[in-house]
Amino acid sequence: MKHLMTAWLLGCLLLASQLAQANLTIEITRGSDRATPIAIVPFADGDDLPQDIAQIVSDDLQRSGYFEPLERRAMFERPSSSEEVRYGDWSALDVRYLVAGRISREGDNYNIRYELMNISGERRMLGETVTSGGQGLRDAAHYISDQVFEAITDIRGAFSTRIAYVTSSGIGPDTQYALHVSDADGRNSQQILSSDEPIMSPAWSPDGGKLAYVSFETERPAIYIQDLSSGRRVRATSFEGLNSAPAWSPDGRRLAMALSKDGQPEIYVMDIAARDVRRVTNDASIDTEPAWSPDGRSLLFTSDRSGGPQIYRLELGSGEEERLTFTGNYNARARFAPDGEGIFLIHRGNSGYQVAHQDLDSGRLVALTDIGHAESPSVAPNGTMVIFATQQGGNGVLGGISADGRASFRLPAARGDVREPAWSPFLN
Repeated sequence: MKHLMTAWLLGCLLLASQLAQANLTIEITRGSDRATPIAIVPFADGDDLPQDIAQIVSDDLQRSGYFEPLERRAMFERPSSSEEVRYGDWSALDVRYLVAGRISREGDNYNIRYELMNISGERRMLGETVTSGGQGLRDAAHYISDQVFEAITDIRGAFSTRIAYVTSSGIGPDTQYALHVSDADGRNSQQILSSDEPIMSPAWSPDGGKLAYVSFETERPAIYIQDLSSGRRVRATSFEGLNSAPAWSPDGRRLAMALSKDGQPEIYVMDIAARDVRRVTNDASIDTEPAWSPDGRSLLFTSDRSGGPQIYRLELGSGEEERLTFTGNYNARARFAPDGEGIFLIHRGNSGYQVAHQDLDSGRLVALTDIGHAESPSVAPNGTMVIFATQQGGNGVLGGISADGRASFRLPAARGDVREPAWSPFLN
């Protein structure tokens, strides 16, 4: 069994993906049967814009699983303000909420006026003008999505966040690896780093300004920290053996990681400023894949000490360790929900490797996905969605699912594979 666990760990470390350099596009694969009907009316005077603001808002809200936007062909009228909305007509279409707007140009900038209406209450809930340059129209649309989402659900929207992911292209010794950052919908992808050697395990700093990741560019794994605005990077660790799975503490001052410098892979915590490394687990087993609790007082990690990969929690103050998962013989790569009340993880069940959620109070584990191969789950900062790596047609793609498992989507690459997604924190 130890051999199997070692193979599993090495597979996590050395997984290299054939990835495309193209932007990602959204494919809704399953809608929620409890989604709220909403109409996002095309914004007036927006036909000549390089971006369709209303469509971006519609896609954002649908991807969350909370909303089911009305198709445009079903819209018998297209109001641009609350004064033009005939509430009874929209109510007859079973629309609960409606977003309408108008776009005007002023020099090089666009003024985007939008309003949110409650159809059943026949009232205006929200109205604002957003100013944007031509290059920032998608950002403006994601901002509007955030405001609409929060106004209706009382949950902060996460559409203005970003995702990081790893790519590769080529075959064998000609393979090129790259680290990319894109908008949360996969658009506006930018290459942050390229290398002839594997890159993996990107992790966002709490302020969203840096990424930690593992690179093999020195022919053995080392952990780097890169500033996204300047491109400057430093090597944080390069010990003998494995240097893997970096995870930022909530205060941004420490990195948890898995190192094998003292023998078996164990969990360590590094003070980033002082570069001091402290070992926090001590077991004959393999311990890896740390993840911080939202309050910074404990760590999740994967260990084979029970005979196969299972999730444990370490209280950093007392050193007390507790096994959390007991369903099935394979549970790995756990991440806390932002509220700290549950965890998302990879669980091997009847349908293969699935994204699952476990409530920490009851211990109940529920598989969210029904596909056969899922890996590397990463949770949106508002806890409403999970993104993960999966397979489609033999290629690696980014899959996503709502936290309740009722709605799913994919962000596939035009060609090749995608791996190791990481969702950013809130960026403002």
